[in-house]
Amino acid sequence: MQKYSDGMNYVSEIVFDNGKPISAMKLQQEVYAYLRETLKLKSQMSCNIPRQVAGCYKTLYKLKESKWQKVQFSPSSMTFSYKRDFAISENMVKITTINGRKAYSILNYDYAKQYFDGSWKYQASKVVKHKDGDYYFHLCVEKEVPDKELTDASTFMGIDVGMNYLAVASTTDKKCSFFAGGEIKNLRNQYKSMRKRLQSKGTLSAKRMLKHIAGKEKRLMRDVNHTISKEIVRFAIENKVSVIGLEDLTGIRDSTLSKTPKKRRHNHSVTGCLLDVKNVVMRTMPT
Repeated sequence: MQKYSDGMNYVSEIVFDNGKPISAMKLQQEVYAYLRETLKLKSQMSCNIPRQVAGCYKTLYKLKESKWQKVQFSPSSMTFSYKRDFAISENMVKITTINGRKAYSILNYDYAKQYFDGSWKYQASKVVKHKDGDYYFHLCVEKEVPDKELTDASTFMGIDVGMNYLAVASTTDKKCSFFAGGEIKNLRNQYKSMRKRLQSKGTLSAKRMLKHIAGKEKRLMRDVNHTISKEIVRFAIENKVSVIGLEDLTGIRDSTLSKTPKKRRHNHSVTGCLLDVKNVVMRTMPT
């Protein structure tokens, strides 16, 4: 994993010095020999690295608010391609290391066993070092699900999003549910006050605390997004809803923040987080 991150940072330096993104194919041609011969990485690893770095800089380049900057990678994760450098079954995963293919037993659980029934396709996955120091295999799976025909739908539910109420769901038979966001807004205001106080101190311990609370706030919002989305889906199932309609949130972050005074932008970013709620609802809704 350390050599993998060394390879990522070597390739990152090349793209950064170029001043703009480089296509994955062109980048691979430029760095493949170094990754294989100098760092002694395996063939597939030497292909995965330029693809990852190229994709990272492409995303950075597209973000209007982000300036061109060097991306540093830490030895905390690495990507594996299915069949090429990892194979998996219900009880075992085999991954390619610098010292050859190694087999590891899987501590599986009942809910996850559905992903080994033969109906799922395995995608590029990761080995990740968590903060507790343990390593986990993050398996990415995919399954094609046919869209339901709208003509077959009987009951519809619309969702509106906001700030005081993160979401309001209403069905065609006039049943309604409110998903409050006032408490979340208060918590985010508390984090904002803490950040302002710590930033004014500027000490090393204050900077460490700033990093700590930033992670806590992100985890809080991620948990809120998943909790609300599951509540929305549960409400839909209880009321036999066939189709959920969500408003078009394309560009909501840019359009909302550009029209909002700077002092109030932090609160309005709650609305931007509802993009994640929408995505989770779409993933969670049963067919």
